[in-house]
Amino acid sequence: MTAEGSPDRADAPAPGLSIDAARLEESIRALATIGAYEDESTGLVGVRRVALTDEDAAGRRQVIEWMEAAGLRVAVDAIGNVFAERPGLDPSLAPVMVGSHIDSVPTGGAYDGVLGVLGGLEVVRTLDDRGVATRRPIVLAFFTDEEGCRFGTDMLGSAVATGRIPLDEAYALRDAAGTTVRDELSRIGFLGDEPIGARRPHAYLECHIEQGPVLGGAGHDVGVVTGVQAIAWYEVTFRGRSAHAGTTPTSYRRDAGLSAARVNVALRELVDSGRYGELRATMGVVRPHPGVVNVVPGRVTATIDLRNPDDGAMEAAERDVRALLAARGEEDGVEVTWRRTARTAMVPFDGAVMDRIDAAAAARGLRRTRLLSGAGHDAQEWARVAPAAMVFVPGEHDGISHNPREHSTREQCANGVNVLLDVVRRIADDGPLGRDGGEP
Repeated sequence: MTAEGSPDRADAPAPGLSIDAARLEESIRALATIGAYEDESTGLVGVRRVALTDEDAAGRRQVIEWMEAAGLRVAVDAIGNVFAERPGLDPSLAPVMVGSHIDSVPTGGAYDGVLGVLGGLEVVRTLDDRGVATRRPIVLAFFTDEEGCRFGTDMLGSAVATGRIPLDEAYALRDAAGTTVRDELSRIGFLGDEPIGARRPHAYLECHIEQGPVLGGAGHDVGVVTGVQAIAWYEVTFRGRSAHAGTTPTSYRRDAGLSAARVNVALRELVDSGRYGELRATMGVVRPHPGVVNVVPGRVTATIDLRNPDDGAMEAAERDVRALLAARGEEDGVEVTWRRTARTAMVPFDGAVMDRIDAAAAARGLRRTRLLSGAGHDAQEWARVAPAAMVFVPGEHDGISHNPREHSTREQCANGVNVLLDVVRRIADDGPLGRDGGEP
C-alpha cells in the first residue's frame, strides 16, 4: 500500500537497473562549483547562476560537454533551450523527454532544477552502461530562465517552446539594466537555430526536489506530483513625493514606502481571511527610491507573488488585490500602478504517467504519496502538448530551497532518479499512454 492507502500496482515491472548514485552526486557537486558564492549571513557556499549570465553560460557549456560525452546529439533552439537526443530503435516514434533547468536564483542551492537535468543524464549513462536500447528516442533537455528572477517571467524557455509565450515577446523582455533576452542569448552564444516548437514528445518527465517540508516531514521517499497550482506575478510601483525626513511633518508626506508596507500587511490579512482557499501571497521585492536613510521614499518598486491551487479562488484573490492597490493609492495620496508579469492557471498532470511513477516507486519499495506542487516547473508548460508528470525528492532542513542550505542526500536523489529511470524506460518501450490515443 502507498502512504495514502492506494493499492500497489500489480503491473509494475521489477526494477532491473539502478543508477550510479555516487556518479550522480559527483556531477551535481561539479556543476555547483560554477557560479559558487559565499553567503555573507551564513558563511555557506551557494549557487548564483542567474539566467543568461556568464555563470549560466559556463554551466550550460559544462552540461553540454557531459551530454556529448554520453553520445547524445545536442541542438539549441531559438530561445536557448538545449535538447540532447539518444536514438531509439524506431526513429519514427516521438521521444520521451526528460528535462528541467540549470539556472538559479541569486541565492540558490545545488539541487533546484539541476537534479532533473543531471538525473536525466544519469538515466542515459545507466542505459548506456548496461547496453539497453529503447524503442523510442530519449531527449534530455534544459530550458532557459525557468526561475524568472532576471527577466520577470518564469518558465520562459519552456513557455516559448510550447506556445504560451510568443518568441518575439520573449526576446523583448528586459532585465533591471534594460538588457533584452535576445541580446543576452546572442552575447553568451546560445541564440540557437532550431525552430521553436520543433519537438513534441510522446511524454514529458521531470525529477525535482520538493522545495518544501511535506515529504520529509511525513517520512516519504518520493512524491508523485499531481499538478502545479495557479501562479500570478505583479510588478507594482508606488509614486509619492520625496521629502526631508526631519523637516517634513507627517501630515505633509506622501510616503510611497508606507503605502507599500500597508499593502504587504493587507496581503497577509487577505491570506488569513480564509476567503481565498489556500492562497499564498508574497511581496518578495520592496525597492525604495532614492533609498537614503534621511529621505522619505518618493517611489517604491515592489512585486507580488500569488499562488493558489484553485483557479476560481485565484481569480477572486487577484481581483481583490487590484482593488486593494487602487484603494491604497487613493487613501494615501500616492499613485499606484501595476502590471501582471506572469500568470498560469492550475495545471493537472497526466493520470497515466502518475500511475506509472507510483507503480515504479512501489516496485522499489519506496514510501510515497501524491501531492500538488507549490512551485512552478517546466513540466507544467510541457503538459500543454504532451502527457506529463513529475517525481519529487525530499530535502533536508525542512526542504528549504532557493538558499545555500538546500540539500538532498545521495540516497534521496537516487530514489527519485531510479524511479525516473524505470518510468522513462517503460514509456520509451511501451505503446500509447492512452490520454490522446497515440503519437502527437
